Amino acid sequence: MKIVCTKSNLVKGVSIVSKAVPSKTTMPILECILIDASAEEIKLTANDMELGIETRIEGEIIERGIIALNAKIFSEIVRKLPDNDVVIETESDSQALITCEKAKFNIAAQSGDDFSYLPVIEKDDFITVTEFTLKEVIRQTIFSIADNDTNKMMTGELFEIEDNMLKVVSLDGHRISIRKIELKDSYASKKVIVPGKTLQEISKIIGGEAEAEVDISFTKNHIVFEFDKTVVVSRLIEGEYFKIDQMLSSDYETKVKINKRELLDCIDRATLLIKEGDKKPIIIDIRDESMELKIKSQIGSMDEEIFITKEGKDLLIGFNPKFLIDALRVIEDEEVELYFMNAKAPCFIKDEAQSYIYLILPVNFSAVA
Repeated sequence: MKIVCTKSNLVKGVSIVSKAVPSKTTMPILECILIDASAEEIKLTANDMELGIETRIEGEIIERGIIALNAKIFSEIVRKLPDNDVVIETESDSQALITCEKAKFNIAAQSGDDFSYLPVIEKDDFITVTEFTLKEVIRQTIFSIADNDTNKMMTGELFEIEDNMLKVVSLDGHRISIRKIELKDSYASKKVIVPGKTLQEISKIIGGEAEAEVDISFTKNHIVFEFDKTVVVSRLIEGEYFKIDQMLSSDYETKVKINKRELLDCIDRATLLIKEGDKKPIIIDIRDESMELKIKSQIGSMDEEIFITKEGKDLLIGFNPKFLIDALRVIEDEEVELYFMNAKAPCFIKDEAQSYIYLILPVNFSAVA
């Protein structure tokens, strides 16, 4: 094999596929990036058996072939080469020569035949969204997946398609995030659970352009994202997702309309008094035309009042301030509406069209108040 491509093309391609290289594995071949120049184009692939990424890069194929190189070594070399054309060539399955200007690296290689290729997915069942929409919907929900494996379902997000609506849901036991996106066309009903890791990596790879499109296709066990020159294949999380609708209530005793930026800035200021790992709640005292926010810790205390429009009863309730900040940060609206039932029931932050719903459980603050 012998190929020539620019350093910038190679760096971009390697950084995209590296996201599917496992950090720990008992199979050395999975620690590799596959360079496939056996056909008309140069393809780079990495696959950790749960997540696989393939991307095409521009370059010249002088001699066709295929080789697998250790991802860590290869990506470090490529990153530090001069900004010029890079030549990668092999004379055997066990050695590769990388040349750029006067720099020459001879590194160990593995046979491409041993590499685990991405599963071939028939693309007959797919939806199309823009890169911007996908990137936004991930940003607006990913923070409320669970970061441990005690419940596998909570480490993923539900993608539910119904007619022309895509609903994305995440939860971690303390909060729920829901975003609804209107699609251009109607599709058959579908529910899949996509690993959070996959969505985080996709969010880093896609550019987020409003015009660029992503095709998302499904099989029984996999989800495939295709965009630009890249294909991402991920195994789905098996099982049935939580019955979210049973947790959502339209009843409320107190409704508050408030300026989002004011509320977010106030909570942000309050967290200055909380040490990392300290579980101090922010206490919200809702009265007729004002909301008072109070926090008390070993460092000190703070209270601040914000003007609000209120319907219903007065209320005293406590929350983990981080959960409120996470939700408010991703809402674009100037004003937000908060719905409360009582001091022990969840708070709902949602718009009228319910294009977003954030449910946050309150915390007991009797020891602090």
